[in-house]
Amino acid sequence: METPMLRCLIIDEIHPGIFPLLQSIGIEADYRPTIKPAEVCDALAGFDGLIVRSKMQITADTIKLADKLKFVARAGAGVDNIDATTLQERGIALIGANEGNSQAVGEHALGMLLSLMRNITRGDHEVRNKVWLREENRGEEINGKTVGIIGYGNMGQSFGRLLSCFGCRILAYDRYAPEKINGAAESVTLEELQEQADIVSLHIPYIPENLHFADDAFFSAFKKPIWFMNTSRGEVVDQSALVKHLQNKSIKGAALDVLENEKLQFLTESQLANYTYLASAANVVLTPHIAGWTHESYIKINEVLVKKIAQLLHQQGYTATLL
Repeated sequence: METPMLRCLIIDEIHPGIFPLLQSIGIEADYRPTIKPAEVCDALAGFDGLIVRSKMQITADTIKLADKLKFVARAGAGVDNIDATTLQERGIALIGANEGNSQAVGEHALGMLLSLMRNITRGDHEVRNKVWLREENRGEEINGKTVGIIGYGNMGQSFGRLLSCFGCRILAYDRYAPEKINGAAESVTLEELQEQADIVSLHIPYIPENLHFADDAFFSAFKKPIWFMNTSRGEVVDQSALVKHLQNKSIKGAALDVLENEKLQFLTESQLANYTYLASAANVVLTPHIAGWTHESYIKINEVLVKKIAQLLHQQGYTATLL
């Protein structure tokens, strides 16, 4: 007698490569990318798994009718939109796929840093407008600089690996997993990083403890002007503090792939003032939360996710094929 397939509800658009991968480990996917958030609760009854990709909040109410749910998996990096405490209380596994887009984030961070320090974005805009300024766009090299990476998980490590060939010194601070710091990076305290860094890059998750991690006190603690980067989550930076330190030149320039509020049509008055300054500043590079968003990562995320789901089911005694 054949073992019945487990069932998984997918509520976001996702690369179609995930369907044969799930099938191969004994999971039948029910793909409903257009389902409304209010409909997810009722729809989850009878499903063994839930896969999400977007920023939809998965709360206790969302899963209250999920009588068979074994896992919630996010096809992306970060699980700040999922109530991890509720899942833990109910014995439901939470799975992320951070490894799937770490290379993409590392490359994007490096590209933003080069664009920022070498005035690539600004120079491109000027030349397109028939403005040819060489001396005014004289840049700085990464070589010889001290780079401080805050958060040394998959993303921070990827950025560190790419930087290692530039002849710069790499400092890393990770308050949750300092044991991950190895290779080309030196493990330091936050205070040591603030004392020595020329370049600072954030690679930390958004959790309540990290709200406005980079605030006025954080920026004021640096001993010299820095180049600042954030490719993690917008909420970890106090944008008012960031603007203040750009204005007083304690920050030489900023590269931001994320913003505190990414719904640009619905900014508060203070958010609009900060955004207006950032958008008009020649020493700021902005991208629309695409650091981890490549054609390759779209596929890799699925592979990482399904491999982790297979491992989980195998541990739980199901006959899932390990990938």
